[in-house]
Amino acid sequence: MGILHEDVVVISQAEKPGEPAVITVNCPDKTGLGCDLCRVILLFGLSICREDAQTDGKWCYLVFWVVGKPNTRWDLLKKRLLEVCPSYFSTSEFDYYKPENQQPKPPDVFLLKFWCSYDREGLLHDVTEVLWELELTIKRVKVSTAPDGRVLDLFFITDNRELLHTKMRQEETIHYLKNVLGKALISCEIELAGAEVTACSQSFLPPAITEDMFNLELPNKHRSGFLAPNPASVTVDNTLSPSHTLIQLLCKDHKGLSYDIMRTLKDYHIQISYGRFFANRKGNCEVDLFLMQADGKKIVDPNKQNALCSRLRMELLRPVRLAVVSRGPDTELLVANPVELSGRGRPLVFHDITLALKTLNTRIFSVEIGRHMIHDREWEVYRILLDEGDGLPVSRNKIEEGVRKVLMGWE
Repeated sequence: MGILHEDVVVISQAEKPGEPAVITVNCPDKTGLGCDLCRVILLFGLSICREDAQTDGKWCYLVFWVVGKPNTRWDLLKKRLLEVCPSYFSTSEFDYYKPENQQPKPPDVFLLKFWCSYDREGLLHDVTEVLWELELTIKRVKVSTAPDGRVLDLFFITDNRELLHTKMRQEETIHYLKNVLGKALISCEIELAGAEVTACSQSFLPPAITEDMFNLELPNKHRSGFLAPNPASVTVDNTLSPSHTLIQLLCKDHKGLSYDIMRTLKDYHIQISYGRFFANRKGNCEVDLFLMQADGKKIVDPNKQNALCSRLRMELLRPVRLAVVSRGPDTELLVANPVELSGRGRPLVFHDITLALKTLNTRIFSVEIGRHMIHDREWEVYRILLDEGDGLPVSRNKIEEGVRKVLMGWE
């Protein structure tokens, strides 16, 4: 017996300011569905304060309590959530345990290129905000400032609506950019990017930075790039259920926490049969997860348990890596996040970086976004060279602290 399509995702908006909205998802299950749903919720700038999930291996029922911006586009959010839900007309018992080794065709990458007559504080964030509202995903950015003060911005983007090849969609994008950039905009054009410019960046990362930022060992104390000084507890119990492994997590809340947990489980092909997530007003989280491996069995191998717990603990404490370093005589902000095995990066990272720098009145001189294989994991790395001019308006520590707070949702 199926359910109506409009009942697969039901959103009940908050009745009073400050109260959470409730998102209910009722559909066939698939490996990594929780990750995909949490990613969409994060992409819309919403925070999950509570979550319940259960499945019988074929059908799942999930409830998310979310808080966020008052101007959230709820109809569009529902549409995007529906797109990641499997159709109940094509589900089978085999589909639930089938790894996602066949990925859809990657979207076309377009080059958005524009010149501005001058730079100003917050320019990049304003552009990033427009692209986010238009559902254009930034894959790479190249920003450079000419000696005469003009700014050339190159955005390599994909369109979630898959309409950027049309003249109407391109004109809509340019129109919104003109509204934001005003008279500073000299020229703007959009074209399909060639394969030679869409390849992953392989720019050089200094070994000292690589060792410090991408170390897979948890440090014993707070250090540069260590984004959550509070300890995280991850415990395993195989005695409470005859068919499931219980993993319990206690940690400090941060933006995208549920996504980080679900992403890790998806990468390990771990199935969630029942899950409960709760964040209290003090910012502490409790998570209970009853899990199975992809073969339907409990996780009894000590080595697999240790590997999973170590990875979860790392993602709770260091979901994003951050450092402010010297690049010759200049100052560079480095931010890195792991890439899903499906090839998708973390949502809104560049948006949050530019927002933090705008708030700190710190201008950006140039930006490089690339992907690097480090310690057998793919990372998305943001290298932002800061425009010091007559000197940075705030100290390096303040920049690191400010960016960290926005990325983690602690602002």
